[in-house]
Amino acid sequence: MSNLEARLTEMVRASPRLMRVLSTARELDLPDWRIVSGAVYQTAWNALTGRDPDYGLKDYDLCYFDPDTSYEAEDVFIRRAAAAFEPLLSELVEVRNQARVHLWFEGKFGEPYTALARTDEALERFVATAFAVGVRLEADDRISIAAPFGLEDLFALQLRPNPTRPLATGWARATASAKARWPEVVILEP
Repeated sequence: MSNLEARLTEMVRASPRLMRVLSTARELDLPDWRIVSGAVYQTAWNALTGRDPDYGLKDYDLCYFDPDTSYEAEDVFIRRAAAAFEPLLSELVEVRNQARVHLWFEGKFGEPYTALARTDEALERFVATAFAVGVRLEADDRISIAAPFGLEDLFALQLRPNPTRPLATGWARATASAKARWPEVVILEP
């Protein structure tokens, strides 16, 4: 484990609400699951800037990968998760099958999106490198981290466009939202 991974692990563990989400998600035993993006990078930014661990968090993205791309199969997991989380958290946890994203992404965001083969592959498509991070609480209580672009931008409070895709149509909106909540963030324009 790198120094940055160890620091991120400490930050995640220092957030009681994120740890509750991770513990409950582990109990659900969804295939190839992770908590991704905002719940992770925003928790880290809060620790780095001295804010409450929950400051600015809008939701918890619980991603998993099930080759059954039917809405009915995804709905079973969504309902199972809603029942497992306590009422306050059940409203904040968004469960999404990454095997289905290619079916709706272009219609919602106006960009093509090819099918994925696993959950961690989705991280490679996030709009900013600092957003592309996911965590999972393993059976042995270890926190595993996936970060295809590394953790340097996350810890530097930098938003850099994803180098492997064209600039996302939502780049300006996403960066403005982050900057409004964390004014310390530096936006590296393309």
